[in-house]
Amino acid sequence: MNTIPLQVVALRLRPGQDLKQSLDSWAHGNAIQAAVVLTCVGSLQRAALRLANQPGPTVYEGKFEIVSLTGTLSVHGSHYHIAISDSLGQTLGGHLMEGSLVYTTAEIALGILPGVRFERRFDPESGYDELFVVSERD
Repeated sequence: MNTIPLQVVALRLRPGQDLKQSLDSWAHGNAIQAAVVLTCVGSLQRAALRLANQPGPTVYEGKFEIVSLTGTLSVHGSHYHIAISDSLGQTLGGHLMEGSLVYTTAEIALGILPGVRFERRFDPESGYDELFVVSERD
């Protein structure tokens, strides 16, 4: 088994920034081939989520805590899932879509995987572009 040294970076997004667009822009601006979301805490004032088996986003307006954010980032495509909670602690989650706007902050730690490239390729079985992992050492 080969171990890969993980490079960690921290980002802070500010009020009004689009969470998905900001992460994707960061990946493109830094020519990221493969990274993962390690953690994220913060809040949203607007959440655009694609719920399970739905064709497009459902938009929620209000104040939400980010309970969890997970995903993969690459210049070749990204994929994020988020869980948010409202003021009563009710939690909702789904596929993070553009239009999810930061309320106060989003404090994010990302892990960059050197020597790995994440690609998105169409998978006829799922009908979506799915993750394909390429080792640059092969």
